[in-house]
Amino acid sequence: MRLLKVASCNLNQWAMDFDNNLQNIKDSISRAKEAGARIRIGPELEVTGYGCEDHFLEQDTVSHAWECLKDILLGDWTEDILCSIGMPIIHAGVRYNCQVFCLNRRILMIRPKMALANDGNYREFRWFSAWTFKDKLIEFQLPTDVSESISQHSAPFGYGYIQLLDASVAAETCEELFTANAPRIALALKGVEIFTNASGSHHQLRKLNLRMDAIKNATRFCGGIYMYSNHQGCDGGRLYYDGCSCIAVNGDIVAQGSQFSLKDVEVSTAIVDLDAVSSYRGSTSSFREQASHQEDVPSVRAPYKLCQAFNLGMVPSSPVEIRYHCPEEEIALGPSCWLWDYLRRSGASGFLLPLSGGADSSAVAAIVGCMCQLVIKDIEDGDDQVKADALRIGQYKNGEFPTDSREFAKRIFYTVYMGTENSSEATRSRAKRLADEIGSWHLNVDIDSVVSALLSLFQTLTGKRLRYKVDGGSNTENLALQNIQARVRMVLAFMLASLMPWVHSKSGFFLVLGSSNVDEGLRGYLTKYDCSSADINPIGSVSKQDLRSFLRWTAIHLHYPSLAEVEAAPPTAELEPIRSDYNQLDEVDMGMTYEELSIYGRLRKIFRCGPVSMFQNLCHKWCGKLTPSEVAEKVKHFFKYYSINRHKMTVLTPSYHAESYSPEDNRFDLRQFLYNSRWPYQFRKIDELVNKAADQRAANLPEQRPEDSDIKSGCGSGTGVVAVGSSNPNAGL
Repeated sequence: MRLLKVASCNLNQWAMDFDNNLQNIKDSISRAKEAGARIRIGPELEVTGYGCEDHFLEQDTVSHAWECLKDILLGDWTEDILCSIGMPIIHAGVRYNCQVFCLNRRILMIRPKMALANDGNYREFRWFSAWTFKDKLIEFQLPTDVSESISQHSAPFGYGYIQLLDASVAAETCEELFTANAPRIALALKGVEIFTNASGSHHQLRKLNLRMDAIKNATRFCGGIYMYSNHQGCDGGRLYYDGCSCIAVNGDIVAQGSQFSLKDVEVSTAIVDLDAVSSYRGSTSSFREQASHQEDVPSVRAPYKLCQAFNLGMVPSSPVEIRYHCPEEEIALGPSCWLWDYLRRSGASGFLLPLSGGADSSAVAAIVGCMCQLVIKDIEDGDDQVKADALRIGQYKNGEFPTDSREFAKRIFYTVYMGTENSSEATRSRAKRLADEIGSWHLNVDIDSVVSALLSLFQTLTGKRLRYKVDGGSNTENLALQNIQARVRMVLAFMLASLMPWVHSKSGFFLVLGSSNVDEGLRGYLTKYDCSSADINPIGSVSKQDLRSFLRWTAIHLHYPSLAEVEAAPPTAELEPIRSDYNQLDEVDMGMTYEELSIYGRLRKIFRCGPVSMFQNLCHKWCGKLTPSEVAEKVKHFFKYYSINRHKMTVLTPSYHAESYSPEDNRFDLRQFLYNSRWPYQFRKIDELVNKAADQRAANLPEQRPEDSDIKSGCGSGTGVVAVGSSNPNAGL
């Protein structure tokens, strides 16, 4: 037996924070060595952080990465352990995303990334080039200061593998795991046994199973050991990297790290048997035949041994059951960890949330409550870093420290209900009960006097008195009256976030949290700049349907029972007067249901549908429920308001990325924001298709009786398009 202990890491790196990142790398190596591991793999670009974006174009970023690597090589960190360290490297004027393999204070090989991620949230081609030479390793001249410090002038650079005396090791990097012609295939056929994958994979709801299946399949068909490492945490932007470092052997997962955690460093280890790889491969005749014809792959010879022979004290790790979180848990844990990183790194003293008692703001409050529970749990488990951060943020003195999530929330979380004459007692009561359950410092504020002052000023200036639509006013008046309330709340939220810490004799400031969901962003059913002028939004890329499921789950599992009542209430902005014969409802205002919005969003983004192809798809999907003309009206209605409100995405509150059809245009959804909202060509094509469908139907149906001429195939009341008078009311208080 050739037994080997290997280690894969989750690291919470921070873009451009070289001190923090270097310390985490050293800590992970130390933990791997203490556990007896002989190979350690870290995340992609772990030295700099993955999210440096255009900082990668700066020479300083690459220079600082080399300085950090030199620091590692000058110490004993790489003694008797093969370390893969991710960093950017410039060769011949070209910048590459690389893994640097180090052992015994020497660089054995530098492996540049060969398949770059360049879709969705990823723009690697903006900063790096892919290494395309599969037939050679070149000699890379090390920077002078590194070369002189470690007495090594050059290192092999390119595609290949490291052949040790008793094992062979090669690398893949993130995207290469998912490519059709993955590098590992030729390497496995050449006999390489161990593959490392340094990754920077972000969280997205319901995505982990795809990644884990890919990791298992990486060795299921070719055999081998696959070591996967990932970032975990907020690197400095909208993404949360969700860890799950793991180790796979011949198609089985034998070690898995956490997906969500407040820890800065987590190391997963496993004992693997390399002879089991040889046996697995040798048992498949097709593999043997293909391997016998495999062309040579460049390699680096390294005169070191890593394995141990048969040892009763070393037992190969057995397969483990993969841990998956349900979507409701993902919404609770991912944004909670993201918020904690943002809070502790921003220098803020806490959060302020305008809490309306509606589903969206209540979901945000529950996420902050979950964050507080995670902090207390990690303190109880002995995490000194989390404790130190909590003491600093909560401003504890005289040896006190947080022991209860509600007490901690009281120190770092303010909620404020900003009611008007249009607000109901039900939402006011729900907001208060939820705040009590979470433990936030809750304020109940009546803003009617401020709204009235603005309306009086307007009347003085113009001589005009504004009226709501239900009182006989125009659509213009109705929209203005709603937005005045939203803008007042925006200013008040900013004022409270800045001054309430001062009122309570605390230093610092509070971050304002937003609470618009992905569907409202897609439709534009939100106030531009957010009704609270928020700093960050933990649910901005979560659908309304998922949020409602989350509220039901949270009511039970996080012990916030008032959320069950919040979820059961119909969504309403409460910006218009309540009348016995009229209640403002979000879905009526929007002219579409949240379920329909989710469908439109997926077709628009994931399936890349324009108006015509969306109409065609929905004609099939809703066949028997809606006529083609009704489908056409719905599609036109959606694209009209999508295009009218697209400009709001340019200033959308930075939001946690969670959904594959997010309309956030900073990186994920790159489309223009000035449209011809009439879509004349596309809508004319839809009309032509509707007429064509009507002609086909008329040709295929028997003649109708006159009394049947008004019968439709629709689903009854509520299936048509609802006329709306406002394009951008504030969604929630």
